Parts: sequence; structure tokens; C-alpha cells
Amino acid sequence: MNLTEIKENRLEINFHPGQLRAWDSKKRFVFILAGTQGGKTEFAVPWMLREIKEKGEGEYLVVSPSFPLQEKKVIPTYLNILKDKLNLGEHKVGARQFILNKREFKEYPCTIFFGSADNPDSLESCTAKAAHVDEVGQKSFRLSSWEAILRRLSINEGRVLGTTTIYNLGWLKNEIYDQWVHGDPDIDVIQFPSIMNPAFPKSEYERAERTLPRWKFNMFYKGLYDRPAGMIYDCFDESICKIAPIALDPRWPRHVGLDFGGVNTAALWIAEHKVNEKVTNYYIYREYLAGGKSAAGHSAEFKKLSKGENIINWVGGSKSEGQWRLEFQQSGVSVRESPITDVEVGINRVYGLHKENRIFIFNTLKKYLDQKMSYSRVLDGSGNPTEKIEDKEKYHLLDAERYIFSHLVGVPPPAETYIDTEAQKYGRIFGIGARR
Repeated sequence: MNLTEIKENRLEINFHPGQLRAWDSKKRFVFILAGTQGGKTEFAVPWMLREIKEKGEGEYLVVSPSFPLQEKKVIPTYLNILKDKLNLGEHKVGARQFILNKREFKEYPCTIFFGSADNPDSLESCTAKAAHVDEVGQKSFRLSSWEAILRRLSINEGRVLGTTTIYNLGWLKNEIYDQWVHGDPDIDVIQFPSIMNPAFPKSEYERAERTLPRWKFNMFYKGLYDRPAGMIYDCFDESICKIAPIALDPRWPRHVGLDFGGVNTAALWIAEHKVNEKVTNYYIYREYLAGGKSAAGHSAEFKKLSKGENIINWVGGSKSEGQWRLEFQQSGVSVRESPITDVEVGINRVYGLHKENRIFIFNTLKKYLDQKMSYSRVLDGSGNPTEKIEDKEKYHLLDAERYIFSHLVGVPPPAETYIDTEAQKYGRIFGIGARR
């Protein structure tokens, strides 16, 4: 994108083909998933100005994963056009706002708020008419922040422009990309490589293609999804095991895995289907992630959610969390200690089930799927996975999963081909397949 002329508050722009596709899109949610330096953030400023012109006076939102990242790229990009080149208003640094000057832009007096995804309070203070979410694919841009942005836009049914390089397979893929693939009428996804930007050197693009691992080049330079190095559950096959909700046989035993915490108490509900004497399938059908409650408060919610279900086991916590289990027991939920609390052993139990496609997940479990697809190991300087889990303390639902499957699964059965006839029957009813 080149600014070709700025005259009398008129901004004339040359878009490259990828930007032009995003500009022409009329969908409510437009996401640019593109290679690094492809012209994503620069495109957002004229897009936002057009929204302001169409929607008029009010509040608008620009959100980045963090304030430091925003101050490094997004705010300078906005100020370069809005303040330095067009002189449209005033930047209130402390308030993190840009106020369009009524004298220069008198038809559309409005405020652009700069918020951060890792600071939810910065997203709850306005009723926005449009939003630009930058680098929304980063791991630190959580699903909860995206949901907060949607709340800010709900009254005005405001449009969203998302701009990002692809970093992982988390909620952005599940909630935006996959829904677009399946034909969601409100979503448009535009993908293009770095080299579509005329300013990006062809030699640098070719060097990256020649020297980088294929997955990294695809994600960082071509704007295409791939499986990154260090992804812990890299064998989880979404095409088979992420399914639409189906009717679960009420006779199937149910189990609940728990992870305790004052801020985040997590729980997963699992239905067990014994296919034959050697093979058992599991269906994860409900998630729970909440804080600010006592054990009694959580227990009351668990009982309400589980009403009428055949709950056989409640399992959770490490050896040192006996007090949590005692408090839940006193509230009527008898939680067992998991027999295996070693993280890597628990991961191996779950990994083995995924390897055999024996865990099916309802696609409505947004938080669980976000954690599953972004759970990864720290990479070393050479791009190789280390033993350390990145941001381990944030994956409460996956800890709950480890605890319950460590209890349910002993030595994995020998791998063999099988057909889950019961799941296939339900699959015919609901238009899905459940197979190995």
C-alpha cells in the first residue's frame, strides 16, 4: 500500500491485490491472515477511517495483544496517518485515545480507543462502532478478549478488521478460519504472502523459503495454516475428532476431570463408550472455567450441570491439593486424587488416545479447543522443541484432562482397526462421522 497523495484531508491509496480484496469485502468480520510485512497494519488505518465516515460520531476500538506491542507498531502507524499526515486530531497518550479534531473532522467527532488483549479492563470501557484487532493470532490474544470485543460491538453490530501473521492453531483457527471454510456468511478471510506487498524484497522471500522449516515459512511468510514445531498434541486430528454435538447414550458412564484454582477452576465432562472388550472411546462434551467462587460455589454449579447424568468419577488435583478435594467433598462432590500427577506421564496418556483417534470433542468447547491447539513447548534458538511447556500455568482445562485420563487409562490397548458403530449411528442422524 502506498500513500500517493494527501491533499485537503483526502487520502489516495494504491492497494495491492490482497488489500484490495479486504477493502472490497462487505462481511461483518474481515480477517487478513498474511505473511510478515505484507501490509496488514497499514491497511487498517484507511479501513478504520472509512468505518468512521460511514458510522459517524461515536467510539472505535483498536486492540493489540499487549500495550508494549501496540506502542511499537500500531499506534505509530495510526499517528503517522491520522496526526502527522492528515492532522485529524489529538493523541491523548495517558488515556490511550485519539480524538478526532472537531474543526478538521467536524462531521464525525469521535474517539479511537487503544486497548490491550492482556488487559481486559481496557476493552470494557466503550460501546464501539467498529474495531481493528491487530496481531490477533498471537497466543497472548486470548479467546476471552475476543469475546469482550464482541460485547463492545454488539449494540451497533460493529464490523471487525482482524490483521495478523499466523502463529498457532488456537481459537482464531477454530472460531474464525474454520467457520469461514464451512461457509459462515458473516466472515471473510483474506490470505496472501509477504511478497504480495511490492515493497517486500523478493530475495528475502526466497531466502526464507530456502532456509526455514516448511511449517514456519507457510505460516510466517505465506499466511497459510500448518502444524508448528513444539505443538504438544500434534497428532490430534481435527477432521476426525472435532465433531458437532451428538446425542450421547444416557447409559454411558460419565467422568469429570478437575483443576483447582482461586482464579481459574477448570472441569471437563467426559462420556465413556466401550466399543468392544479392547477399545473404549471418550467424548468430551462440556467445559467449565470460572473463578471467584468457593469450592461450595463451584460444587453447586457442577451439580446443576450434571443433573440426571451418570457421573462415576470426579478426579483432580495434585498430591498437595488435598485441602481442595476435602472442601469439594464437604460440598457434596467427592473428588479423587489422580493416580499420576507427573505432567509428562499425563500428557503421554492423552497423546496415546489422540494418536488412536479415541477422544472426540464437541466443537462447541471453544476454550478447550483453543488450549488444545495452542499447547506447545518452548523452542530453542535453533527452532527445536525443549522440554519446557510454554505458559504452562494458563492451560487449566488441559490439566483437568490429564488428571481424569490418568485415572481412566492404564496401559494403552494394542492399536487395531475398529469401527465405532454406536457413534456411526448417531453420526447418520446428525450428519457427521465418528471413526478411526
